Amino acid sequence: MPALACKSIVSVIAIGLQSCMSKVRNLRTLLQSLCAETDGENVSVGDLLNAVGRRSYGPVILLLGFIAISPLTIIPGANVLVALITLIFAIQMVIGRPYPWIPRKALEFSFPRKHMVAGVEMADKYVAQVDRFLKPRLTFLTQPPFVNLVALACVGAALVTLPLSFVPLGPVVPSLAVLLFGLAITARDGFVIVLAGASLAGACCVLMRVWAVLPFV
Repeated sequence: MPALACKSIVSVIAIGLQSCMSKVRNLRTLLQSLCAETDGENVSVGDLLNAVGRRSYGPVILLLGFIAISPLTIIPGANVLVALITLIFAIQMVIGRPYPWIPRKALEFSFPRKHMVAGVEMADKYVAQVDRFLKPRLTFLTQPPFVNLVALACVGAALVTLPLSFVPLGPVVPSLAVLLFGLAITARDGFVIVLAGASLAGACCVLMRVWAVLPFV
């Protein structure tokens, strides 16, 4: 059952955990935060951001990438909303804003929590393998000025996602790039930034192929 999946993930959270910002450092701790810090039948975008630490860019980008490839995107318009929020956050990273801001209307958007739990249950099968791969390396790529280039790449991924949102499975590749960029920043793994860049390049290729077959082009 989805509830059992959440329970099993929450059970490994350390007692006396102080802060979601310090807690989210890889994919497992992201999933732990989502389960531990939300409840009820519905959750809002604001609830999810608070669960991972709204003042920390890396975990938020990681969260947005996770949402974008999770069952939550079956909700009409979810892909576009996530892409717009990613765009807003990433632009603020590019300009060096110390704390990210997001419109209240976007924060109030809510959806059934069961979809989030389903995404957690699906991801839990692969968490251990992903987190074992992560480690601090090429850390200079996760620090200024390179992190600003990562933010610019996230802007590009969000812009690519918007038109691909109207293509079946179109947003998956750019959303995967956002997820990898978030993992890279959070885990300080510069090699994952390289992988994320390759994923973004693939997304651009998909967009160009889709554009080439449109009847009005």
